[in-house]
Amino acid sequence: MRAWQLKDFGLDNLQLAEVPTPQPKAGELLVKVGAVSLNFRDKAIVDGIYEPHKVPKLLIPVSDAAGTVVAVGAGVTRFNIGGRVNSHLYSRWLDGEPGPNEPDYCFGSPLPGGLADYMIIHEDSAVAAPANMTDEEAATLPIAALTAWYSLVDFGHIQPGQTVLVQGTGGVSIFAVQIATALGAKVIATSSSDENLQAVKRLGAVAGINYRTSPNWADEVLGLTDGKGVDLLLDVAGGSGINQSVVATKASGRIAQIGFLTGQTVELNLMPLIFRQTTLRGIAVAPRSSFDRMNVFLERHGIRPVIDKVYPFEKAREAYEHLAKGAFGKVVIKVD
Repeated sequence: MRAWQLKDFGLDNLQLAEVPTPQPKAGELLVKVGAVSLNFRDKAIVDGIYEPHKVPKLLIPVSDAAGTVVAVGAGVTRFNIGGRVNSHLYSRWLDGEPGPNEPDYCFGSPLPGGLADYMIIHEDSAVAAPANMTDEEAATLPIAALTAWYSLVDFGHIQPGQTVLVQGTGGVSIFAVQIATALGAKVIATSSSDENLQAVKRLGAVAGINYRTSPNWADEVLGLTDGKGVDLLLDVAGGSGINQSVVATKASGRIAQIGFLTGQTVELNLMPLIFRQTTLRGIAVAPRSSFDRMNVFLERHGIRPVIDKVYPFEKAREAYEHLAKGAFGKVVIKVD
């Protein structure tokens, strides 16, 4: 089969190769990959800044895939040949709280990912792809949509009328706007682009803040919330901005720390965190059970992924470059 392999860190070392097609063992599905979508995690793995010690040689990258089951191993009962499935990043996190070693069983590193003609997914890990979505659309769900869903529903317990702030207009943030709006929440978005802020308002956000022209954006948030701050803030930036996130969140509010776009380390001002009694929770996607519940919600509310661009399989590196420059929604690679 065709597969992109990471022969060393750096995008130039992501190379197309011919490799043996894997065969499903007991309990496993062989999936003909239809499409994959890129996340910042995928770029960070290629760049060598995401747990580089766990990245195996000749890794087939990319965690998020959608495709069709073409063969099954012994004892498989959850899916049949011809069924459409999604991969699930944490392949062994099925329900409840995460175990201490979930990162050891992630697709796209250290397990082989979906940037190939075929991939192996254990039947317990696979999720039925929404019937109303194409493979290109379904491929956007495993990290971006599920992270937004888990932050809003399982962690944030968002109720109608509450206020949510989402940072940026990447994959997680766009899904968060769509899902939070469907939940009846009021969404404030931040971006460095006025054009993107207008676009995100068309998706349901009630207000937008340009953090370049308003670097003290937390003050703008307080102004929009009568001085209280938001109930839940989805922080995808990381870095020193976390201190503004604390200020922008209401007393006893919650911050879902999702990303590290501007830095993996930060000097945290503890006094505002303590006095505002803020809950700061690291979010690393979600269990499969949450994925199952989310897909029902997305279909019921008619939520469709926002895709910035779909690249052909042969132009996978161009897709990574697009992600690095910034995307409105998701960047997808069509495999089949």
